[in-house]
Amino acid sequence: MLEITPASQRGRAEHGWLSSRHTFSFANYFDPKQVGFSDLLVINDDRVAPGRGFGKHPHRDMEIFSYVLEGALEHQDSMGTGSVIRPGDVQLMSAGTGVAHSEYNHSRVDPVHFLQIWIGPSLKGTSPRYQQMHIGAEEKRGTLRLLLSPDGAHESLVLQQDARVYAGLFDGSESARLEVDSGRHAYVHVARGDVTVNGIRLGEGDGTRVRGEEALTFADGHDAEVLVFDLRGNEVSSEWA
Repeated sequence: MLEITPASQRGRAEHGWLSSRHTFSFANYFDPKQVGFSDLLVINDDRVAPGRGFGKHPHRDMEIFSYVLEGALEHQDSMGTGSVIRPGDVQLMSAGTGVAHSEYNHSRVDPVHFLQIWIGPSLKGTSPRYQQMHIGAEEKRGTLRLLLSPDGAHESLVLQQDARVYAGLFDGSESARLEVDSGRHAYVHVARGDVTVNGIRLGEGDGTRVRGEEALTFADGHDAEVLVFDLRGNEVSSEWA
């Protein structure tokens, strides 16, 4: 079963320098029906004005994943990490016992459009760490490329949770299929464009909870970019609810 959350039903935050859409409850947006799905807690779709951003602020016991769609995002943190993240880069920060970070639009001219995603970790109190890699468009074209996993399989970044995150690009006749193990859930977020998932058309910003499906098939894309989350079968982890 696919339970779709249309893009238009996401939470909204407009701050002038920031235009944000919240798939799940976040900050001042709260919907008791949208408080995460399994260990997936946050998908924020953020557009930040040139030269602006999120000042230094702390986190702990959270896996924080940033995925840039357009522009460049400048990252600094209390572990001494400094980087600029562009489309194709994958950034994962494990907050563990505590880390402070800032995220700014690196450009003084162009906006930046990125997703920030939070996944609850399997263990609390671990040492903070930062990981980053680049995955070219050719590795995601017409397939689902593994980005994050608990064991670092297929050169993915290591996520501290029993979850896997994939990214794919689909246009025209390109298609891919992902098996879903019995008892597990999945979540699909369409970052841009549109695509069919098991024959159902989803557009930019749409998301869907997936339960009881043996597989997910992606096809008939129009400049589509998707993120797919393979998750534990619990509805919302009681540890994070």
